[in-house]
Amino acid sequence: MYDVILSSDRGSFTDYNGSSVLGYVACMPYRLVPRVFMDKFFTPPMKTDKEGKAIYAPYALRKIEAVLVNSGFKVAVIPPEKLHAFARKTRVVGFTVHDPFGLNPVSAKLSFLFGGGPTWTAKFFQEFAEEVKGLKQRFGFKVIAGGPGAWELSLAKPEWIDVLFLNEAELDLPKVVKALLDNQEVPRIVHGKSPKADQIPPIVNPARLGEVQITRGCPRGCKFCSITPETFRSIPLDVIKKEVEVNLRGGIRRVEFITDDVMLYGSQKLRTNHDAIVKLFTEVMGMGVDGIWFPHISAPAVRESPKTVRAMSEIARYDVDRAAAPVVGLETGSVKIMEKYMSAKAFPWTPREWRDVIIDATGIMNDNYIYPCYTMTIGYPEETEEDLKQSIDLVQSIIDHKFTAWVFPLPVIPISTTYIAKNPYPKPETLPEGYWDLLYISWVYNFKVTRELVPILTGGIRNNLVKRLVVTMINKTFSNLEEIFRALKETKGEYSKTFSNVNLNSVMGVIKAIYWLIRLSAKPI
Repeated sequence: MYDVILSSDRGSFTDYNGSSVLGYVACMPYRLVPRVFMDKFFTPPMKTDKEGKAIYAPYALRKIEAVLVNSGFKVAVIPPEKLHAFARKTRVVGFTVHDPFGLNPVSAKLSFLFGGGPTWTAKFFQEFAEEVKGLKQRFGFKVIAGGPGAWELSLAKPEWIDVLFLNEAELDLPKVVKALLDNQEVPRIVHGKSPKADQIPPIVNPARLGEVQITRGCPRGCKFCSITPETFRSIPLDVIKKEVEVNLRGGIRRVEFITDDVMLYGSQKLRTNHDAIVKLFTEVMGMGVDGIWFPHISAPAVRESPKTVRAMSEIARYDVDRAAAPVVGLETGSVKIMEKYMSAKAFPWTPREWRDVIIDATGIMNDNYIYPCYTMTIGYPEETEEDLKQSIDLVQSIIDHKFTAWVFPLPVIPISTTYIAKNPYPKPETLPEGYWDLLYISWVYNFKVTRELVPILTGGIRNNLVKRLVVTMINKTFSNLEEIFRALKETKGEYSKTFSNVNLNSVMGVIKAIYWLIRLSAKPI
């Protein structure tokens, strides 16, 4: 019998076939990606032991597992496919959510670009929720939900969830679990307090893809982001190394640092700590790992300390076939928008110097085999066509320099836990017309860069058959996508309605899709 079992929906509880990039497919409308592709290629199930417990699991669940185990609870982390087998063995079910209603920026963008409708992230959560509800009725366990997408659940407050846990778990989650086990009253919504760095325990079982957290929080304080400045902490190096050791014992030799900005490790007041970062990379690589990668880096920090970027690249042995492709906030080219919503984004420079920061930083990253995936936030209430023109000019500068980089203009989402929670939710018809021009030039360049870097992007995929299929799908898809984005630009988004009736998860939908593709291939849009 377990006190708590931890899980999540399939969209989160997967290793994306060894390449986290493939996870973005789950942000597409589910009717456009056949389930067999999701099950076999993009979000396959993860391996379990003989009892059904996960051998590897998402880092968020591994961290919650460590918090509860250290508090004396008996815990099992299981994939969603094993829920029915464990439902009678527990008194509490806890799960993490990333994008339960398909409202995050990537999902919102892909949904309205391709005709609307629920995304795979929302579909997976709906299926997971139905199973949890049914099992709860049968076995009477309590349910706790949390995670980065919990803000979406706070908009609806599903009745079958006993406790919606927002924010960080280390200090308050064990108290909530104990109260539930003791049949005490617990608030429907709990806001966890932030622990100090030395109150965050290391994971005790392996995390998928070798994930290891090195920082938590971000001190820049952008108003569209739910991460507040006062929550920034660097995780002690000994804790980081303990987590690497756990993953190594589990057979995972790669390391994926979890951080909102790798350049912030060991920093104070947003100034890069070169020595701390070099020590971090050197000691982790010295543990016998295959390599270190990271999901986020910031352009101002790169520009401030090129020597640190160079050292990271040399220590981690990046090269043409072994490059890093982190997400980097480009956000906007508008000084007005930047000054209002992200005044510290360019620090130690000013918003008026943002273009130079981006151009210089991109060059530094490219020189060190770091290829940024730039994301933009578009759709603020006061954003004008002139603001969009400034954003287009910034992106065009990246293109003119022929940098290896991607640019993704995303709708800015009024997350309920941010300063812009009351902003209207962006819709295609409410975006400035210039958005569609920005989208077009960005994606045409993205296609060019992706074709050049397909071997790097698919390098983490272990299964050679899957790798060949993904490469083939990329080449075939890109042959038509440029024309689609041109049509979106020329029709100011109206062309997206073309996809609204396509459903590749039904027989008739497949027939319609084949007919549509034949027409698309036969003549210009």
